Amino acid sequence: MLALTRLGRIAIILLVAWLLQALARRVIRAFHHRMSQRTSAPEELRRIRTVGTVFSYFATVVVLLVAGTAILNELGISVAPILATAGVAGVAIGFGAQSLVKDYFTGLVLLIEDQISEGDVVEILGKAGEVEEITLRYVRLRDGDGYVHFIPNGEIKTVSNRTRGHAYAMIDAAIQGHQYVEPACAAMRDIGAAMRKDEKYGPKILAELEIFGVERWELWGIGLRCRLKVLPFERDSVRREFTRRLIEEFDRREIKSP
Repeated sequence: MLALTRLGRIAIILLVAWLLQALARRVIRAFHHRMSQRTSAPEELRRIRTVGTVFSYFATVVVLLVAGTAILNELGISVAPILATAGVAGVAIGFGAQSLVKDYFTGLVLLIEDQISEGDVVEILGKAGEVEEITLRYVRLRDGDGYVHFIPNGEIKTVSNRTRGHAYAMIDAAIQGHQYVEPACAAMRDIGAAMRKDEKYGPKILAELEIFGVERWELWGIGLRCRLKVLPFERDSVRREFTRRLIEEFDRREIKSP
């Protein structure tokens, strides 16, 4: 009879834990929906989604810890000795746990300061890729080759975010001699103006073309550089299209490249 009573209490604990989990998910979904209605900016939406994921993870850990403690009590296992043992063991493993605490603290700072959000393209510790997941423990990146990198937050010293606000499409061109400098710059200006009027690429470009002029002077010829201010995720597509049009324009104007 006593065993059945304990099983009943354990079942109630598990039911309450499940209800609390469902309630936490509902509250987080309501938070996400309410905050999403206040903004339409993609960066803010990604940040809201990231914070919601972390809150969900935190709520799950808390509910499981409380439910596990309650179940141990029902099984007649005293929690006090376990906690005492954990305290003694904590002194022994304290140095090993420092990195874990550092990971969680750094992860919290990353979220509060909005340095990284899911969907951003970043470079961390020499690894570049799209942020697929960010937790208090690690950042998960997928690079251009499809490889997945798990980076502990505690190891992060510098974050290079390539998709925050805007980006620059840098275009380099090479010509044979100085007589082609002005014609090449004129070709760049014409292509920049044409792309701004283009139905497909115009909305991706945020400002007029900037021409830096001569960037390099080598034995093989002269290097020119220009750039376009573009939407964060459109840098490569705009750069490729500009380069394709520039090659055709150089051929049309008989501007020789090395």
